[in-house]
Amino acid sequence: MLSLKEAISEKHSKAEKMPFNKKMFAGLLTKQDYLIYLNQELQIFKAIERIGVPHPSLNRVEKIAEDINELNAQGNHSDLILKSTKAYVDYLSKLTYEQVLPHVYLNYMGIMFGGQMIKKAVPSTGKMYAFDHLKEAIQSIREVQKDEWAEEANRGFDFNIDILTELGFETNMEYNQLDK
Repeated sequence: MLSLKEAISEKHSKAEKMPFNKKMFAGLLTKQDYLIYLNQELQIFKAIERIGVPHPSLNRVEKIAEDINELNAQGNHSDLILKSTKAYVDYLSKLTYEQVLPHVYLNYMGIMFGGQMIKKAVPSTGKMYAFDHLKEAIQSIREVQKDEWAEEANRGFDFNIDILTELGFETNMEYNQLDK
């Protein structure tokens, strides 16, 4: 059996190469683009945190809300929730604690590791990427992590890839409307 990291590497690579993610890593997102992204993240993390996470320092809902409030205070507003996000949230809401753990691994480890690079490139203070007890948060996931999560983690990647695809479309639509 492949390790979890090996088993999800293909979809991880695909997600990283999505145009919206490339734009984010390059620091090219507008505040409005980032706000739309944060709205999606807020919905996903709310759904997961309703079920539960292995350590309280993983909780992100309040931090994401702080980032959204920061952007709102600067005159940026959006409450857009994408169809792909709704589909992922609907899926997550049917899972048990044990079943949601691969999604905890996928979404939380992503912002703990890749997020440290993204934090420097986003048009806000990036509070969602700041963990009070980072080592404990990582350890809490590592302690429950299983290679058997691969199929479910890849399913989570499929949802995230759909969201990134739709985010790219939505933010490009916004630019096109500005040109008119």
